[in-house]
Amino acid sequence: MCPITTVLFLLVALLALIYVFLTWNFNYWKKRGIPTAKSWPFVGSFPSIFTQKRNMVYDVDDIYEQYKNTDSIVGVFNTRMPQLLVLSPEYAHQIFVTDFRSFHDNEMAKFTNKKVDKILANNPFILTGEAWKERRAEVTPGLSANRVKAVYPVSQNVCKKLVDFIKRQQRMASSEGLNAKDVCLCFTTEVVSDCVLGISAQSFTDNPTPLVGMIKRVFEQSFGFIFYTVVANLWPPIRKFYSVGLFAKDVEEFFFDIMKKCIQLRRENPVQQRDDFLNYMLQLQEKKGLDTVELTSHTMTFLTDGFETTAQVLSHILLMLARNPKEQQRLREEIGTGELSFEELSELPLIEACIHETVRIFPPLLTARKVVTQQHEFVNKNGVSVKVYPGDVVIIPVNALHHDPQYYEHPESFKPERFLEVNGGSKKFRDQGIYFGFGDGPRICPGIRFAVTQIKAALVEILRNFDIKVNPKTRTDNKFDDTYFMAALKGGIFLDFTERQ
Repeated sequence: MCPITTVLFLLVALLALIYVFLTWNFNYWKKRGIPTAKSWPFVGSFPSIFTQKRNMVYDVDDIYEQYKNTDSIVGVFNTRMPQLLVLSPEYAHQIFVTDFRSFHDNEMAKFTNKKVDKILANNPFILTGEAWKERRAEVTPGLSANRVKAVYPVSQNVCKKLVDFIKRQQRMASSEGLNAKDVCLCFTTEVVSDCVLGISAQSFTDNPTPLVGMIKRVFEQSFGFIFYTVVANLWPPIRKFYSVGLFAKDVEEFFFDIMKKCIQLRRENPVQQRDDFLNYMLQLQEKKGLDTVELTSHTMTFLTDGFETTAQVLSHILLMLARNPKEQQRLREEIGTGELSFEELSELPLIEACIHETVRIFPPLLTARKVVTQQHEFVNKNGVSVKVYPGDVVIIPVNALHHDPQYYEHPESFKPERFLEVNGGSKKFRDQGIYFGFGDGPRICPGIRFAVTQIKAALVEILRNFDIKVNPKTRTDNKFDDTYFMAALKGGIFLDFTERQ
């Protein structure tokens, strides 16, 4: 055999081995009597995460549409790892609520290392088992109704600054209008920084602090982290000795530094103490004996969870109201013209319904990926049962359930009346297993009360001062950004704000 032939033979053999490695278990679910979505070598059932020609959730949605009428579960592959996609609302509700113990943890924890990613690894969304239970018990009191009420005047003050900021920006705006996401991120940065740390990020000035830019970088998806998750799915043992952080090191160091300075400032000025989240964390530190890293990572939960998600939701609500001027006017009539107390703000049914309807259309959590923590058995519509074991992953297609016309009439339309309390409110849809805007069950978003209060307060001031219209630059459908991990309108949200007389 000549050298060239030998090289070609070895190359073909190597490629064949790689192909077998990538596909040898593609019959995993078929052998168990469960239908399997079409899968490809290396990319598995979700090719869009690699092609990035459309948001990966659309791969999930396509599988859901293909199998939802014939099956309640379907096998999928994340690269070469077998996972189970749940198609029925009943099973979705079980996973989040009634059988929570069997699906206690989130898959993201598998790719996070405390030594490499201190901020993310200490977030309650990532924590597992008893560590999650302990952290949840520590964080939840810091987000109680009384504590949110205590910082409500701070939120109101920031909202008035937001109105002045929009007025200035609109006067300088081009024909493309204002970028709603940027405006909302300025708001959430300012309100969260003030409510949590007691400092101003100067978001509404011409010279914002570095905090604003760093917050944007927190949620820029790292290619290294994405590549690591792919490799870790192809070869799981790598997780034992190598990890990649989601947050860049300089970003992590910046937030730890600013936290240390805020803690020191608060301790040096006890007269300026106020009943905010940082004050709560300092009390917790004394009670639990937390070191500086633990205290900082605890407090970062309030920061990282409060910036991006709240800004996304608020910007999409403004979009929905701009597209629906009648709903915009109805909301104005509900909020009235007088100053609203915290209690009065909490008792506005239409504004609450608008938030839930927007989150249904643009859910921050596009899919929920849960790790099996106790053996569990699913039964398919044809009677075939399959067991999943600790370490397995099940996927809940949140976006697909939110947009299924079987559960929501005209699902792409903005109809906040669906979520009015007289019609059962959001609880009705959660109990049916078809609404997971803020999650559900024991791991429901702990900051939901704080986030909703900030959104409501901002909407009240914006609607009182402006008529909102969609700028022609904004697309007319609800298509998601191709690569962003949350639901975000592709191309951005550009709005025109006209001052009301």
